[in-house]
Parts: sequence; structure tokens; C-alpha cells
Amino acid sequence: MGRFDPFRPAALDFFRRLRRRNTREWFEAQRAAYEQQVRRPLLALVEEVDIRIARVAPEIIGDPRHSIFRLHRDIRFSRDKSPYKTHAACWFYHRDAGRGVGSRSEGGAGFYFHLSSDESFLGGGLWMPPRASLTRVRGALAENPETFEATVRAPAFRRCFARIDQEHQLRRLPRGFAPGHPAERWLRYQSFTASRPLTRRELLSPRLPDILIRNYRALLPLVRWLNRAIGYLPAEHRL
Repeated sequence: MGRFDPFRPAALDFFRRLRRRNTREWFEAQRAAYEQQVRRPLLALVEEVDIRIARVAPEIIGDPRHSIFRLHRDIRFSRDKSPYKTHAACWFYHRDAGRGVGSRSEGGAGFYFHLSSDESFLGGGLWMPPRASLTRVRGALAENPETFEATVRAPAFRRCFARIDQEHQLRRLPRGFAPGHPAERWLRYQSFTASRPLTRRELLSPRLPDILIRNYRALLPLVRWLNRAIGYLPAEHRL
């Protein structure tokens, strides 16, 4: 793909228009604009971040073939039959875990980038993992909550993200844990992610890869803590 060229305002305008005209007919008429304004710079961004992240966390990879999420929505069980997502996103994942995200996958923790006309952000961690992975994370929390606390209270993490995202928490402790447990606060979480918004200036900047890497560095201790808990280890070099 060559070097990264920044996203243009036209990329945001594409998703703004897609939100109003979310049909296959409209998209096919605008496919060239999508390829030029959204997909091409996103592919180049994945390649550029992958090169840089190899120096920071060799076990985390970005692959243009697999890192970019499909634009098509899964509408099989949805009342909303709009065929396309109104955002673009990519995922940098542990090479041993694979690219899966969420409850239907055994994927690990990684880094995320999200672009849309109304909200763009970066982040990472472990989002809504399947039961087996969540059980391992809770076991690690129960055994050694101090290391997790130190990770999310580190100054670099707090400067970039302030705190773990507060969504997806249980009202009660999971079965097997009693009130007053040293890790009680964290055992209620079903996701372990952190994110921060990207300003329009950051999003459209040619320095966007630098911005992502700087924030991913601050997030890396959390990503590695979560991956270790599941069984995916750090690496010293790329294979």
C-alpha cells in the first residue's frame, strides 16, 4: 500500500451520507468513493501501525487481510435490516489468539481503531470475552488483584485513558466469589477495555499512526496482563 496518507474529510462525509441512504443501490453507486476515501487509507494505516507496533509489542500484529472489520452488517437476527455499518474499524491482535473479538471467539486482548462521522476513537483490551476466557481473567484477578490495580493506575495509562470503560458490569459478584473479596470491584466486569476519543484534527492528521502508537504504548501493560491471564504470552521479536 505504500506510506500512510491521511484520511480526508470526504471519508467522514461518506459515512454521513451512508447513514441517510443505507441501501445496496446507493453503496454500489458510491463504491469508488468508499475505496478511495475509506478503505485505501485504512489499509495503509494498518500496515504502518503494524510496522511500528512490531518494535513495541512483537506479539501484536496488524494484517490488512484480517484486521479490518467487514462493512456489511450481520442482519440475520436484527430488526434493523440496514446492510452496512456506518463506521470503519480495525483490530490489532495477538498472533497466537487470532483476530476474533467478542463472545463468539477465543481471541485475546488487542488494540482498536474506530472511524465514523459522529464518533472516532482508539482503544483496546478485551471486549466481552467468551466464558472460558472470562473465567481465566477472573481467576487471575482473584489470585493477584494488586498487579491489575497497579496496571490501571499507572500514570501513563491514567494520562491517556483515565480508567477502564465502565460498561458491561454485573450487579452481583459472579458465582463463587463472596462480597468483600479484594478484587470485588473488578470481578463484576465482563469487558476490560479502555478508550479515548480522537479529535477531528487527530483523525485527519498525517501523524495518526504516531498518535495510535503513543496511546497503544500506554495501553500495552493492560493488554499484556489480560493476554497472560488467558494464556497468550508476550514476545521479544516477530516470527
